[in-house]
Amino acid sequence: MNAPFNPARAAQRDPFAGFVCDDNTADALRPVLTELGWPAEKILKGGLRNAIQTLSVSASPHILFVDLSESGDPLNDINGLAEVCEPGTVVIAAGQVNDVRLYRDLVASGIHDYLLKPLNADMLRDAFAQAQALINAPRTIDAVVEKPHCSVAIVGTRGGAGASTIAASLAWLISEKEKRTTALLDLDVHFGTGALALDLEPGRGLTDAIDNPSRIDGLFIERAMVRAGERLSVLSAEAPIHAPIITDGSAFYQLQEEMRTAFECTIVDLPRAMLIQHPPLVSDVRTAVLVTELTLAAARDTIRLLSWFKSNAAGVTLLIVANRVQPATNSEITRKDFEGSIERRIDYVVPFDGKLAAQSAKLGKPMAETGKGSKTVAPLVDLAARLCAMAGTDGDDVPALKSGKSRIAQGSPSLMGKLAGLRARLPAKTRK
Repeated sequence: MNAPFNPARAAQRDPFAGFVCDDNTADALRPVLTELGWPAEKILKGGLRNAIQTLSVSASPHILFVDLSESGDPLNDINGLAEVCEPGTVVIAAGQVNDVRLYRDLVASGIHDYLLKPLNADMLRDAFAQAQALINAPRTIDAVVEKPHCSVAIVGTRGGAGASTIAASLAWLISEKEKRTTALLDLDVHFGTGALALDLEPGRGLTDAIDNPSRIDGLFIERAMVRAGERLSVLSAEAPIHAPIITDGSAFYQLQEEMRTAFECTIVDLPRAMLIQHPPLVSDVRTAVLVTELTLAAARDTIRLLSWFKSNAAGVTLLIVANRVQPATNSEITRKDFEGSIERRIDYVVPFDGKLAAQSAKLGKPMAETGKGSKTVAPLVDLAARLCAMAGTDGDDVPALKSGKSRIAQGSPSLMGKLAGLRARLPAKTRK
């Protein structure tokens, strides 16, 4: 239940599976299943515990019946079932506890119905009929015209420039404002903040993918992604810092490929070191957003990254976002001088708002959600809309992109020459 519904897998599922705790429950189920034409051998012993173990390694059925009689904490255990149960499965639970509050909590957690034991045939027929009606009801996703996939890499030119903050906000905006199913893939395996920014536990999905790339498929994506909203899911990690990650990068490529199938938009928070280690990561990315600060070091690294993209990923459209921008009197470099040194315009300027950043961190929400309507968030709203509009074009069809293309050309000044000229324009105190 932690990822968007994937209709492509629906036909591969069994119509029913039941996990019961006693023979009486199994005996009540068998004649009803026979009437519906469902195999009675799909009734298994073990209750909820066996259901979690079984579904962790196999596809979920359309209708899942689970017996909670042996569960000491039904609500918590149902949440454990949600981690292994595929989206689109209708869950019917049964138990011996007659408590309205428990019923409401279970329904709120995602199950379809809770039946009080002992069970009878009429009760089961009604529950299964309602479940079938829910499955056969038209889904909104089926009626929506397929949209071109929006694939974006967010790269920080310097550590601390705020690339991860921008990535989380863009993912939230695209899912909420643009109404697209969105995956946020945080490839900073040891120090990623994708899940942290959304007040979520990252889970083991990303590290499991790196350890076992052959396991990555649509089902793995549905189970590994952590749900952050109706249309937003996150794949992040906090791998132990004493355990180095050794990979040839195949897991990262496969994750991106599967996400293109499962989601309408993929936001990849891509550490700049990854460009050096795994250059093909951007081969299938349509747009790269370079997040920078207005500093001398950031200007140098922006120039280097623009040159790298020109040589290694010429087909990727580049947008530059100046983040955490303070008034000109407090900036190390003015916007004009920065643009002159990198030989192209900055596409979006995000003003610095310390109070908003602090509040966002305390609430565990992306800055775009916390600061709705603020001047700091407004450029990100525009950027999210532009990224989605670009998904169906080749880049040049979006007028605003023309000013964002790199103007680095053969015979342009060297990197050191540009920095020397930029440094000469800085105040004496700053040059020290």
